[in-house]
Amino acid sequence: MKDYTIDIEAEKSEILKRYRKLLRACKPTLQKGDKKMIRMAFDMAVESHKDMRRKSGEPYIYHPIAVAQIAAEEIGLGTTSIVCALLHDVVEDTDITLEDIEREFGKKVTKIIDGLTKISGVFDANSSIQAENFRKMLLTLADDVRVILIKLADRLHNMRTMDFMPRDKQLKICSETAYLYAPLAHRLGLYTIKSELEDLSMKYVEPETYKFIAKKLNEKKAEREAFVKEFIGPIDEILEEVGLVANVVGRPKSIHSIWNKMKKKGIPFEEVYDLFAIRIILDSTPEHEKSDSWKAYSIVTDLYRPNPDRLRDWISSPKANGYESLHTTVMGPKGQWVEVQIRTERMNEIAEKGFAAHWKYKESSSDSGLDQWVNKVRELLANPESNALDFLDDFKMNLFSDEIFIFTPKGDLLQLPLDATALDFAFEIHSDVGAKCIGAKVNHKLVPLSFKLQNGDQVEVITSGKQTPKEDWLNFVVTAKAKAKIKSSLKEEKRKIAEDGKEILERKLKSLKITYNTDNILKLSYYFKLPSSQDVFYNVAKGLIDLKDLKEFAASEKVIEHKTTSENDSDNIQKIITQVKTKDNDILLIGDDLQKIDYKLSNCCNPIPGDDVFGFVTVSDGIKIHRTNCPNATKLMSSFGYRILKAKWTSQKQLAFLTGLQITGIDEVGLINNLTQVISNDFKVNMRSITMETDQGIFKGKIMIYVNNTEHLENLIKKIKEVKGISEVTRFDSENEMPLLKN
Repeated sequence: MKDYTIDIEAEKSEILKRYRKLLRACKPTLQKGDKKMIRMAFDMAVESHKDMRRKSGEPYIYHPIAVAQIAAEEIGLGTTSIVCALLHDVVEDTDITLEDIEREFGKKVTKIIDGLTKISGVFDANSSIQAENFRKMLLTLADDVRVILIKLADRLHNMRTMDFMPRDKQLKICSETAYLYAPLAHRLGLYTIKSELEDLSMKYVEPETYKFIAKKLNEKKAEREAFVKEFIGPIDEILEEVGLVANVVGRPKSIHSIWNKMKKKGIPFEEVYDLFAIRIILDSTPEHEKSDSWKAYSIVTDLYRPNPDRLRDWISSPKANGYESLHTTVMGPKGQWVEVQIRTERMNEIAEKGFAAHWKYKESSSDSGLDQWVNKVRELLANPESNALDFLDDFKMNLFSDEIFIFTPKGDLLQLPLDATALDFAFEIHSDVGAKCIGAKVNHKLVPLSFKLQNGDQVEVITSGKQTPKEDWLNFVVTAKAKAKIKSSLKEEKRKIAEDGKEILERKLKSLKITYNTDNILKLSYYFKLPSSQDVFYNVAKGLIDLKDLKEFAASEKVIEHKTTSENDSDNIQKIITQVKTKDNDILLIGDDLQKIDYKLSNCCNPIPGDDVFGFVTVSDGIKIHRTNCPNATKLMSSFGYRILKAKWTSQKQLAFLTGLQITGIDEVGLINNLTQVISNDFKVNMRSITMETDQGIFKGKIMIYVNNTEHLENLIKKIKEVKGISEVTRFDSENEMPLLKN
């Protein structure tokens, strides 16, 4: 690293400048005595972090000040949150304890900071530190939602300043952000922060795609601005005529949402028409909000023809996170669809600042969707038996799903995630109703438990006293509440069976003259490869372990060494790495010190040399190599960050790797012959499979071929595009997946 001189005086003055800027952002919420409290927190943070620097070389204190600034300015939080944001890292990184914090700032601040402090200690093999930390943070949500909001501000600042991080750290942090924090911001109604987190994750995980879309957006900026001006001119005029005070603006869609649209529809950038949305923000009094919004809607739809299938009314039925708005898509003056969002200033503040703004307007807002969601999280956390990773998956599933509205027989409205079933509805009514549910009537017709509900269905649950939760129920319920209750009931049933098994085992061991003690039960669980003593008892009760098996155990002279599971897990990872050290002529270097280690290429994304990749230590299959933009990468990195290894291609050996190309064009005589000629003769590339179909003159083909690296592949794509009649060539990862980005 190059030497540079630190100008202490300049830094001190910069710290004070940033502190004053923070105070200006806090001004609207300051009460008597607040300034003094913020100053105390600031002084403590400066003193605690005085010898620490960030990866960029800046003083560490810049980070807590920036987090507090985001909390105040972009989320709209008050003094307690500012104090906690300034102190969020002191317990973890310095000598200051939670007791010190409590003495100076009281219990509330201490509880929030404890929720923001990472867990340290021993974990079991089936868990992960990230999952445990996330669960700990959410536990404090039961008392104080500010923990999550400050954590989001912390994550946003870390994402904005990640350039100096090593690549593997960037990937881990981005995956965790995309997997958990962006959906969390979405659920708490922080749409601006959610979009920025997604964009920043994409910037590091898929830099090429990100730059490509950003460049295209920039090229069309002037043209887009001229179009917006022409589109909103007439709307502004008529709004003024009818006496509606409004601010009409055009805002571009986020890079991540444009990329999602390209993937979902399988289209290139040029064909994504709704690159921006027009937003009409009305200055309305609470009693006129609804009528003013519909007036504005009728003005827009009088001027431009609406698409009848694209009206979304979240004013009459707000989203669960408090979001209210009218969305319609209309045909613009140049023959392209334009999305128009209509909302009031209050609705806009809730959409921008989410939870914090929701509480501010709580008295006037009739919707309590956010409160219901927080209560659901509390219920989920109340289940003491759930493993942190299971909890994470269930929680994640309920974060990002769209809602559907379902009616009870009496006409009450319930919100459920998209794809919810009749059984989910039963558990939503009450845990006991779900556990005893045998069927349901949807719109007065009898349906099975697994029936998927549609928006507006009316559901009546049918129960039976003899019914108990079944294992296969887990295959079709989608709400976290239903999953947690079913798992809990199944565990309880298993525990009862295990109690009986314990007695049977005791008798059987006595007959074999083996002492029944903890040590021997542990040895039995290792011998039969079962995760716990409860599983041993359960298998004995079910007859899966009988006297013959126990005799074999007694005869075996194997000494079974007992280790803690967390030791086992890290030992196993090391063992795999040691076992798979390989010959000198390999072409992939793995691990922090980039050694040559044996590996397998994963089938989910078929990496080839030149792709950005990482290694993942599997429990049973050695080290697997994935592309960083693999569909499974985000989950692997966010849940099992400790099993991720760096991986880097070297160019020592020419091997062939399988990849897929989709080719589209106009069906002409001799097209297939010309195509195979280029692939086989000109490029000497082997094909594994080729499927072709033509439909009304349009030709579509999928070819699985072996290439050496990304450069080889790109040259081949270029050559194929030169074949007369071929209009598009795209790469896709595996045989059952469609292509994503046009090359």
